[in-house]
Amino acid sequence: MANGNASENGSAPPADQWASWRHLWRFFRMIWAVSPSLTLWNAALRLLQAAIPLSLLYVGKEIIDAVVKAMSSPDDVWRLAHPLWGWLVLEFGLAVANNLLGRAITLTDSLLGDLVNNDSSVRIIRHAATLDLYQFEDAAFYDKLERARTQTAGRTALMSTALSQAQDLISVAFLAGGLIAFNPWLIVLLVLAVIPSFISETRFDREGYSLTRSWTPQRRELDYLRYIGASNETAKEIKIFGLDHFLAERFRAISEQYYQANRRLAVRRAAWGGLLSALSTAAYYGAYAYIIGQTVLGALSLGTLTFLAGAFSRLQDLLLRIVGRFSRMAEMALYLRDLFDFLALKPLSANHIGKRPVPRPMREGIRFENVGFRYPGSDVWALRHVSFTLAPGEKLALVGENGAGKTTLVKLLAHLYEPSEGRILLDGVPLCEYAPEDLRREIGIIFQDYVRFMFTAAENIAIGDIEARANRPRIVTSAHKSLADTVIESLPNQYDQMLGKRFAGGVDLSGGQWQKIALARAYMREAQIVILDEPTAALDARAEHEVFLRFAELTRGRAAVLISHRFSTVRMADRILFLEHGQVIEQGSHEELLRQGGKYAELFRLQARGYA
Repeated sequence: MANGNASENGSAPPADQWASWRHLWRFFRMIWAVSPSLTLWNAALRLLQAAIPLSLLYVGKEIIDAVVKAMSSPDDVWRLAHPLWGWLVLEFGLAVANNLLGRAITLTDSLLGDLVNNDSSVRIIRHAATLDLYQFEDAAFYDKLERARTQTAGRTALMSTALSQAQDLISVAFLAGGLIAFNPWLIVLLVLAVIPSFISETRFDREGYSLTRSWTPQRRELDYLRYIGASNETAKEIKIFGLDHFLAERFRAISEQYYQANRRLAVRRAAWGGLLSALSTAAYYGAYAYIIGQTVLGALSLGTLTFLAGAFSRLQDLLLRIVGRFSRMAEMALYLRDLFDFLALKPLSANHIGKRPVPRPMREGIRFENVGFRYPGSDVWALRHVSFTLAPGEKLALVGENGAGKTTLVKLLAHLYEPSEGRILLDGVPLCEYAPEDLRREIGIIFQDYVRFMFTAAENIAIGDIEARANRPRIVTSAHKSLADTVIESLPNQYDQMLGKRFAGGVDLSGGQWQKIALARAYMREAQIVILDEPTAALDARAEHEVFLRFAELTRGRAAVLISHRFSTVRMADRILFLEHGQVIEQGSHEELLRQGGKYAELFRLQARGYA
């Protein structure tokens, strides 16, 4: 659990907090890039509105002075009061303009915020696709991704806050100019009163960021507990195993610790804030008393008294607001840093930069040369000393107990992982020399833990070749080949039916039905290499038999890699690799491996005995 030690939990020291301001310029470039016209309109509107507070105060001064002057000469009141109506009309116009400008600024803020929010989300999605698969399997990396992904609303708020800050600074300049014209010492008194609040807010905002950042793993766990505690995907297990109390208590314990840590910070912030606010209020009333005294002595008119008191009050409010915003913006800029830090991440394997096109058709196929792989930070080899070939058109099966390294091997073949040692060649050229996008277009792969996308049935199949998602005849043909057409024809909206229960009108499928949909993706992809990781694990015996009758059609003219625990399936392969502890210990055809009498033959007989 987080223990409040910021230095150990990724908090930012003061130097880092202020260094994070440099990200604002990059952020403003992002805002400009999404819509230069809206940005210019927003700036122009704010500039106009910034001048209104001083204008209203000055007009108010003239109105009061005109009223006093008219009252002092009852015999000539109508002539003396004549300018008053012009000032009153002007004040009305300024008030209407202020309201309209405020609404226009809110509108442009909202539109710009939506565009910036969408743009940053697109950047995250696209950049995430460039990173290595095993980076996503690292908890520290995932925390960074989570902060970048979930702070879009905060970045939109930062945009509006930064623009409002600029507007208020311009208003302060106008009001300060008016105040200085009468007495510059009032500005000095005001600034001295605000400085303690600025220091206090900056410190507490930094502590708030430290607390939030250090608790990222725990907040991710809270989100996870909240999700699994009330989800259609987990409802059966929650009820059967009576997990509701366990999950609720775990959530309560973690959330209570976070609440207590946050509460301590909030109480201290409120106490110091109240004390320093009293100091600021005392400064205002000290200045107010001085202005009243000057008015009583006749040095100032009643209108000037109103103008100075209003200007001082507004300046105080604006400066306090600016101080509060500066510290909040420093905190927001730290969150902004999380976005740019994520976008600056590079793949751990630095040689994902190939440009060579993949030959079509392949001539020699795939060759593994003494390949080894271990996950970053691990001393255990997931694969070691693996050497074999996969010729064009050859069907290769991978067999072994769980944890033998089969799925890791196919991820290496698909260039989702980079070997820690050895080489993987395609037609004699290392995979890393090929353009990654081109290479992956030539590899069709269906993992055992395939994703059940909450899209329509047609879109779920088109995932296999998303550029062809508008090609309905090809989607229908792929569904027919994988037997998914029998599933889709029973759905209310058939190919346009939303799958899954996440969205309104969605229909969920059984495991076997989902697997047929996933298999259709392999038929969609016109790849030279097809990889199927346990493609029939959720199918009954009849459906499995029908799928493999069509397996030859799927792999005709293509190299194929098949992972399966069912020996009735793998015996269809031209060659079988038996893996154990990350190494290939046997290889050959089904008949050859049976004659060898090794591990493959032993497991085959054990499985066959289960059907006897």
